Amino acid sequence: MGRKMMQFTRLTGTMPDKRDADDRRQDFEEIYSGFAPDRASDQASRCEQCGIPYCQVHCPLQNNIPDWLLLTAQGRLEEAYAVSSATNNMPEICGRICPQDRLCEGSCVLEQSKHGTVTIGAVEKYITDTAWDNGWVQPVQPNRERPQSIGIIGAGPGGMAAAEQLRKYGYQVTLYDRHDRAGGLLIYGIPGFKLEKHIVERRAALLAEAGVKIKLNFEVGRDATLAEIRDRHDAVLIATGVYKARALTVPGAGLPGVLPALSYLTASNRLGLGDAVPEFDSGELDAKGKNVVVIGGGDTAMDCLRTAIRQGAASVKCLYRRDRANMPGSQREVSNAIEEGVEFVWLSAPEAVLDANGSASEVQAVRMHLGIADATGRQTPTPIEGSQFRMPAEMVISALGFEPEDLPTLFGAPDLPVTRWGTLTVDPHTMMTSAEGVFAAGDIVRGASLVVWAVRDGRDAAVGIHDYIQAKAGGAGDAVSGGSGMALAS
Repeated sequence: MGRKMMQFTRLTGTMPDKRDADDRRQDFEEIYSGFAPDRASDQASRCEQCGIPYCQVHCPLQNNIPDWLLLTAQGRLEEAYAVSSATNNMPEICGRICPQDRLCEGSCVLEQSKHGTVTIGAVEKYITDTAWDNGWVQPVQPNRERPQSIGIIGAGPGGMAAAEQLRKYGYQVTLYDRHDRAGGLLIYGIPGFKLEKHIVERRAALLAEAGVKIKLNFEVGRDATLAEIRDRHDAVLIATGVYKARALTVPGAGLPGVLPALSYLTASNRLGLGDAVPEFDSGELDAKGKNVVVIGGGDTAMDCLRTAIRQGAASVKCLYRRDRANMPGSQREVSNAIEEGVEFVWLSAPEAVLDANGSASEVQAVRMHLGIADATGRQTPTPIEGSQFRMPAEMVISALGFEPEDLPTLFGAPDLPVTRWGTLTVDPHTMMTSAEGVFAAGDIVRGASLVVWAVRDGRDAAVGIHDYIQAKAGGAGDAVSGGSGMALAS
């Protein structure tokens, strides 16, 4: 039976049941169970149905959250899925990995009024998991096929979202990716305890069923230049993401045992997928029995910390130069890490990695205090003189963020326009670079960011590509909505 809304005065906000920390440290399975139908309806019914839905305003996709909460409370789940998927190409993935505490849930009026947020992400996950279970998730079937073809470089979330939107228009789409699986960081960067890999694999399979050609182990610059890809297609979208690790610049950073975060996470994910990983077997990328120090305070750092716990590290510490209130990562992830046994060393920064027998053995750090705010409004960390200390560390993982690779050189396209940071320059309205017919979206444009922003950018790029092709063909084109990139074929 359908619930009435505005039940926040009667019901408290709750997440789905979470596995005990002792149990979840033993494997890489997701830590939250799904909502039971009654609990999902109850939590959805807490929504105030605000006149100005700040949850929707602060969602990069402008998901129509109040409407699908209402439909869930009424038990109309197939309609709820239709509304949810209208603005999001992978709602079950965003429901699992979005930092809702910094986006929709953090902006919920109930959260601001101290009544406790509606648990939007968990309901979103429940809706789409239910849709998969009931066969409501179907591959795109365009109303008509178009002859023009689009090449998309990068099969991560931005590329996958753009591919699905372009198939809705009826374009012939080819996804190119240098890895052996589609999904990008969804497959190789995010651990299974946050996102089990079959969730991503079924999305890639759905794209293939929709007619998207997926060419794996294909590296632009090695197997074809960008110019050659452009010759094959009417338009090209670059959605490669950013994979180059920001370097740790302290003495000893080049020692054996000092690792970039993505190499470490990729090895763990490949192992979980059943791949052979010689670097793990040799112990190089295995934290078992080691004292591990992770440097950084974002979501990637949290992933590394919690992976090391599951690999059986002797100790796991997070070294971060600011305090908890100023961490860029999700506070929910910080809490999960603490429950699982991670020790956070706040207001501390590395000064050097010290060695024993030619390999990392300790990290020397210095205490920090937060001084005057900089141009961004964040207080600047300043070392406290004479406060140095050491921590044992046979494995040091640098999780300081990611930068773009040198795409003009990598792609054999020296004229490809880049900013001084190495990201691609695009027209913000069309998503096209100054190279005719070459578009770009996601992290390679905005810098390292969230999956939900990559999905948004991929959808917007699909609109820009469609408008470009139709203008070039001299047609009026189809009606296209703006903003969230809700492009549908007519």
